[in-house]
Amino acid sequence: MPACEKGADVLWRATRTRKTKSFESAYAQAEPEDGGAGPHACMRERRRRFMASNANEKDGRTKEQYRRKGRKCKMAGTKRGGKQRMFAGAMTAMLLLAGCGQDGTLQPVSAPTEQADAGQAAEQTGAGQAAAGENGTEQAAAGENGSEQADAEQAATERNGAEQAGAEQSDAAHSDGEAGEIHVEPIEGLREDFICGVDISSVLAEEESGVVYYNEAGQEQDIFQTFAENGVNYIRVRVWNDPFDENGKGYGGGNCDTAAAASIGRRAAKQQMKLCVNFHYSDFWADPSKQMCPKAWEGMEPPEKADALYAFTVESLGEILDAGADVGMVQIGNEINNGMSGETEWPARALLLQAGARAVRDVARERGQEIHIAVHFTDIADQTATLALAQKLKEKEIDYDIFAVSYYPFWHGTMENMTDTLQKVSDAYGKDVLVVENSYPYTTGDGDGTANSIGARDVLPEYPATVQGQAEEIRDVCAAVAAVGDAGLGYFYWEPAWLPVNVWEKGAADADQILAANKEAWEEKGAGWASSYASKYDPKDAGKYYGGSSWDNQALFDYNGHPLESLKVFQSLQ
Repeated sequence: MPACEKGADVLWRATRTRKTKSFESAYAQAEPEDGGAGPHACMRERRRRFMASNANEKDGRTKEQYRRKGRKCKMAGTKRGGKQRMFAGAMTAMLLLAGCGQDGTLQPVSAPTEQADAGQAAEQTGAGQAAAGENGTEQAAAGENGSEQADAEQAATERNGAEQAGAEQSDAAHSDGEAGEIHVEPIEGLREDFICGVDISSVLAEEESGVVYYNEAGQEQDIFQTFAENGVNYIRVRVWNDPFDENGKGYGGGNCDTAAAASIGRRAAKQQMKLCVNFHYSDFWADPSKQMCPKAWEGMEPPEKADALYAFTVESLGEILDAGADVGMVQIGNEINNGMSGETEWPARALLLQAGARAVRDVARERGQEIHIAVHFTDIADQTATLALAQKLKEKEIDYDIFAVSYYPFWHGTMENMTDTLQKVSDAYGKDVLVVENSYPYTTGDGDGTANSIGARDVLPEYPATVQGQAEEIRDVCAAVAAVGDAGLGYFYWEPAWLPVNVWEKGAADADQILAANKEAWEEKGAGWASSYASKYDPKDAGKYYGGSSWDNQALFDYNGHPLESLKVFQSLQ
């Protein structure tokens, strides 16, 4: 297989799993060969073919087709003074998103400045090249009629323009500015108890690192209160069994153990928000690319591991409840399409799921409260595979209430397909459905010196990387879930408060010092996606690509902790 196609294959798998670690690892493995097109061009072609396969049957487009009804709802707020160029910057950025740029690779944080430069270069390329050709993988070699020269000249011109537009957009989003408005349409017939949730698992590590959150008036305020005042009614938190090394050093990503979840749950309850407890049943990140066994369970056979999982669930859930959390939902596993706790075969996976479900039911019965059980998958763009997973849960007699999915529009196909798939799951198996992960960028800028997971090439035409575009994406995903009917329970936004510890600016006089301070917080406070202390547990990924937040450009707060207008979208859905 040519190097570019091999690299594209790695990239394709990695980008469909979401995690920065897999994404950056894929880029590092995907070097172009002999001056060829490189994996990025092949990757864009794969994305073009994938999106085309999910196109609307009527007109072949992948653009969201939901028609917005009802009156227009204005969300007015005051931003904090500054440059008056958000509109111009956003419009310029939309015009330039069709551009393309030079391919590059991302570097591990061991060379932080170079990594940030690579991330900036990747993000400033355009998104439109994915659909530029109709000849499949032959596009990279198609030099007829001087198209390569023309493309190169256009790329250079548009890359420079996109860089300027992105800078203006970032300035407008983060600087003090005049009053602004966001407009979204309410969703007709939305159930009154529709879940408007956020996953803020990293928030304690952020606060311990010195991050401060503010309210709309610019006053320092408990972030849980700010969420509640803006219509959020549910908090989601991940739980890792033991995210620490033998010396007690945290793996990062928020160092999300049971104690952290209990603290978050207690603070949520004080603001009358329920808690969704997301057990990964791993000591660190669990997703489709890996489901590592907790250190304490290594060497166990599936039945013994199932007993350990039951005991851990009972103990951990009890501790969270004892802290005062109002637990309404428990996930038994995170994105378990391909495995769980080191087990990949369904007989063993079924034992683990049955043990987790039994533990939740036993705790709920003992406490006399209702706690729903969710099973969580991703890659919903593949409807056949998703329905096969639902069928497998039935065959294995897994006791659960909610079929939950991740949905990111830059990876997981159209919203119509998502609605249709969830509808079929609900109709065939009688389960409620829920989107437990979604997010979207409001800028393509980088605030902490670690390259972002999502950049300009991933931005969809119908949702520009602006605060308005972010708000519309959230609203439309909620509408897609609500379109399922009463079985559509709601929505969670993933990590809206994962901000830079210190705001980094490329080329600034203090850029190196800021990056060094951020790196210390990532290492010692767990504020980044991974620390070097995770290297022994996860040597292939965290051991090579540990670093900061790759999600800061998808937050619902600006880099300095002030809420964006898009946070108000939840108040405006009804």
